[in-house]
Amino acid sequence: MRSEETSGISLETREHWMRQAVNALQELDSPCPFAAFGTVIVNHTSPNKLGEVVCIGVNAISSSGNPTLHGEIAGISNCTAVLTDTAGPYKLSPPEALKAFKDLTLYTTAEPCPMCATAIRWAGFRECVFGTSITTLIQQGWSQIDLPSSELFQRSSALGAHTSLLAEVLTKHTDPYFGWQFNASATCPMGCEREQAGSMCVTLRDNVHLDL
Repeated sequence: MRSEETSGISLETREHWMRQAVNALQELDSPCPFAAFGTVIVNHTSPNKLGEVVCIGVNAISSSGNPTLHGEIAGISNCTAVLTDTAGPYKLSPPEALKAFKDLTLYTTAEPCPMCATAIRWAGFRECVFGTSITTLIQQGWSQIDLPSSELFQRSSALGAHTSLLAEVLTKHTDPYFGWQFNASATCPMGCEREQAGSMCVTLRDNVHLDL
């Protein structure tokens, strides 16, 4: 794992939450959807040793028709709704919710694109932790803007709040979710198989909970 800062949080804890980002993919009705970009937003300042999940987000471009709803953007939107819900556990005002992001960590299955990385920096997250890198996505055939999050984070220092970046956490589990889409001979992730040679992956069983 490469990182700027670990904040005293163990690798085991980081991997636990990356698994939860993978599990969030079930919100797309499959353990291995085509665009397997899942996010979980966590409060590591809570008394709970592991931290406390605030919300999840998944890529919703195809289901919503909104081209900006990458997993991270969906997660940030969901987090705002949870934090400001007057019937929810936090009941924060909008100004309080904006301040709350500075205590939160965003875990995402793949490196944020420049749009998402910029949103993460504007939000002022305490940390961003990702699995599969943009470099790996490009190698696997994904269309990506080839700008590393680390470079964008460095160029955003004028925003004031610092966001630590932890790269390539649990890639042995996240990489397979992005390797089968453009490679007909690739093995599907756990819980799925190809319906026929060269076809998309199909779910083998309903409501799969991936305890990786």
